[in-house]
Amino acid sequence: MTEQKKSSADQATSENSGSNTHDNTTHFGYETVAKADKQAKVAEVFHSVAGKYDVMNDLMSFGVHRLWKRYTIERAAVRPGQKILDIAGGTGDLTAKFSKLVGEKGQVVLADINDSMLKVGRSKLVDSGIVGNVEYVQANAESLPFPDNYFDRITIAFGLRNVTEKAKALTSMYRILKPGGKLLVLEFSKPVLPALSKVYDAYSFSLLPFMGKLVANDAQSYQYLAESIRMHPDQDTLKSMMQDSGFDEVDYTNLTGGVVALHLGKKY
Repeated sequence: MTEQKKSSADQATSENSGSNTHDNTTHFGYETVAKADKQAKVAEVFHSVAGKYDVMNDLMSFGVHRLWKRYTIERAAVRPGQKILDIAGGTGDLTAKFSKLVGEKGQVVLADINDSMLKVGRSKLVDSGIVGNVEYVQANAESLPFPDNYFDRITIAFGLRNVTEKAKALTSMYRILKPGGKLLVLEFSKPVLPALSKVYDAYSFSLLPFMGKLVANDAQSYQYLAESIRMHPDQDTLKSMMQDSGFDEVDYTNLTGGVVALHLGKKY
């Protein structure tokens, strides 16, 4: 990582709640932007990568993202007849599994702020024969358009780091979760071993943009991905943010040495 990148990454400590010390600005990767502009910038990234999203996920994680998602599904402990919200559901990996688990009497909502991702996800699920108990909603995580106390489970996988106002989003999720329900946040986090951090940095800032250029013809979007991961709250900071939003029994599990963490919180 260059000295400039190190300096920018160090700002994450003061900015990791989703915005920096100036009320009207936030970070887009290592770039400081107006809050009003971030949503559009993130949208550009995902409009660009939507068509190659699944292929790049497999390449970037060497397929391990499937194991992270499988663990999330196991921890969700979804039962037949429940209502599930998959925020930033993208191409529908979690939604597909939840659809089978809740059955005909259950409901799964795949929500994403990005129209391109939502279309790819819908086409993928319909082509797989997953219809009937799945709905698709274009929605901003900061102001979710659902009734209070509605969902039994809410998941957001690899999406929270792209949200401008993370605390506002967590509060919105808490509002629509039923008492007794669970929120599961699967997200890139901070590796717990110094040696792993060095390897991860080298991979993120060299190989990842190269793969993005080679496969998706878009190195810039994957450079943003690497930067957005570094600017995301670490494990304990995100745990505190969830607690501040009202969640109880908040805890997290490090996966792959903390490269990814699954946070789980309950609503009483």
